Amino acid sequence: MHLNELETTENLKEVEEAWIALEKSILYYQGRPVGTVAAYDASVEALNYDQCFVRDFVSSALIFLIKGRTDIVRNFLEETLKLQPKEKALDAYKPGRGLIPASFKVISENGQESLEADFGEHAIARVTPVDSCLWWIILLRAYVVATEDFSLAYQPEFQNGIRLIMEICLANRFDMYPTLLVPDGACMIDRRMGIYGHPLELQVLFYTALRASRELLICQGNSDIVEAIDNRLPLLCAHIRQHYWIDINRLNAIYRFKSEEYGKGAVNLFNIYVDSVPYYELDKWLPKKGGYLAGNVGPSQLDTRFFSLGNLMAIISDLATEEQSQAIMTLIEERWDDLVGDMPMKICFPALEHEEYRIVTGCDPKNIPWSYHNAGSWPVLMWMLAAAAVKTNKTSLAQKAIEIAQPRLIEDEWPEYYDGKKGRLIGKQARKYQTWTITGFLLAKELMANPTYLPLISFGKLPAEQVSRACEFEIASVVDPYMSR
Repeated sequence: MHLNELETTENLKEVEEAWIALEKSILYYQGRPVGTVAAYDASVEALNYDQCFVRDFVSSALIFLIKGRTDIVRNFLEETLKLQPKEKALDAYKPGRGLIPASFKVISENGQESLEADFGEHAIARVTPVDSCLWWIILLRAYVVATEDFSLAYQPEFQNGIRLIMEICLANRFDMYPTLLVPDGACMIDRRMGIYGHPLELQVLFYTALRASRELLICQGNSDIVEAIDNRLPLLCAHIRQHYWIDINRLNAIYRFKSEEYGKGAVNLFNIYVDSVPYYELDKWLPKKGGYLAGNVGPSQLDTRFFSLGNLMAIISDLATEEQSQAIMTLIEERWDDLVGDMPMKICFPALEHEEYRIVTGCDPKNIPWSYHNAGSWPVLMWMLAAAAVKTNKTSLAQKAIEIAQPRLIEDEWPEYYDGKKGRLIGKQARKYQTWTITGFLLAKELMANPTYLPLISFGKLPAEQVSRACEFEIASVVDPYMSR
């Protein structure tokens, strides 16, 4: 047998073993597959890893859709929709109308099965998930694209479900930005990590869910929601592209910011104090042609950490401009050792360390520097890296990442995350046979092998003139070289 044939055989074996592990994770309810458990690791206490998490199931669902196993995804969408509260509730400790749960599990009592939802009331720190609603809509749209079955989304129950989610997102609020104001821990980073406010990850998912909702909503009976979406989309797009973008030109502008400005002529709109920005470190770290979207922007807040999910999904969803998308991929390529290292890829970079770690995380023992959410390495992000690479014609980067991860993942039994500056250590408390690690790997390979699957989670560009008009309504801003083209 030739060497390349041997490598192909080994690759097929690894993929086959991944599929076997995925099959074991499928969760059944009343004889029907309705999702996948977070992890199938019998060596440790299950805690809530025996539940199906909405955010975790996304990569499983996409790989099932690609393989034609659409029934699992349809069942998941139908059952989670039934768990969505439909009545107004002003009582404390009750989930608001329209929320999609963080997770659910199957309960058996007296021979009867039921689904029990967790809206965050059992979670660590009791934080309600914001991203579940957004991922649910994105996944519903992916199902429709894969099956061309609009009838599911057009059912009154689904139309009402989408509407209720949009009402939460577009409701009157104590905020005047087009972004979503959310608490810490309301997304994939579900512990205290200083992302309260307007974190990038949720703004990108919000944008993607708005676009998906616009495709799926029937205008009749939803004209107010459709109009609100049409108003919000270009404003949100322009806001993120302008105010979240960081490259060397933008850093130069920030470096010369004045503070305490007032009125319409203000340049430093959010009153960012220059000394709060690590500009000397950024000056060394930013490539000449690279850039990225900041982690958070708000009153006197510019979080300059690189958050992978937000940046990659901004490329995939067409929230980032073509120039920005290329610059983000250039940054990943130029700072490969920092962001990818020995296991794709860092959830964020750099880690919070020393006094900053103690203050921001509250001395969280699970989020010590270079571990878990604090700059740990998460293999699930491989599928987003692959999708972004296909989108930007940088497939060699994704191929390199898969080649790094593939031999380790099967040997290490598919861990949830890795620790260390280069991702060499299996996460201290990582579950093994983590389902979204398995599906992140499988989905990355599928997207690389057949880029025609990209439309499941990708969109076309918003009309340029629509975004340009939105910029006119934005408060005067520092000139962005990308927006001026």
